[in-house]
Amino acid sequence: MFKGLFSPDNPVIRFTIKLGYIWWLNILWLLSSLPIITIGASSTALIYSCMKLHKDEGYPTANFFKSFRENLRQSTILWCIYLVVGLILGADIIFWNHQGKENRIVWGIMIAVGILYSISLSYVFAIQSKFNNSIKRTVAYSVIVPFHNMKETLLILVTLMAVVFFNVTSIFMVNFFTLNLGVGLIAYLLSVFYMAVFERYIPQKEPDKTDI
Repeated sequence: MFKGLFSPDNPVIRFTIKLGYIWWLNILWLLSSLPIITIGASSTALIYSCMKLHKDEGYPTANFFKSFRENLRQSTILWCIYLVVGLILGADIIFWNHQGKENRIVWGIMIAVGILYSISLSYVFAIQSKFNNSIKRTVAYSVIVPFHNMKETLLILVTLMAVVFFNVTSIFMVNFFTLNLGVGLIAYLLSVFYMAVFERYIPQKEPDKTDI
């Protein structure tokens, strides 16, 4: 009886071990994101590791640092591009929102661009983690692929919006949970949607990273 309780095949033990891996990946993401400029590379590595964790492939730490090293340069450039564009876009939305009703059309256009930006951002590091492409093609695919997979895209956006909403409006404990485990859990959940999308673009026997 007690022998089976601690067996690796026990669902409770498997769940506990996987939760521990997610927590550890969350810590690795936090530590590797501390320079701020490396958030793109750490997010790419986190998504890659979570997709591997779903398939029980390799070891979380090794997977994380493998992806981090391979994608450091390109993911960092992508992060800098999206950060700058996001700051400019945010400033534009705030500016036009305060210009009166006669400028509502411009404000509406900025909101539409902001939605497109958010969709692209939600995919770009996942695409970077799985496919070999130039920066230009990765950005292009991060806009094209979501609209060809609307079901998963809507699920991804709803999940991210819910996380942002609860962290902005709720008590400190929600922020604490998100930082200490939540980012890893979110990436693990979103990886289900990313894998469902990417499988449509990958041959049956795919290399570890391929062209899209």
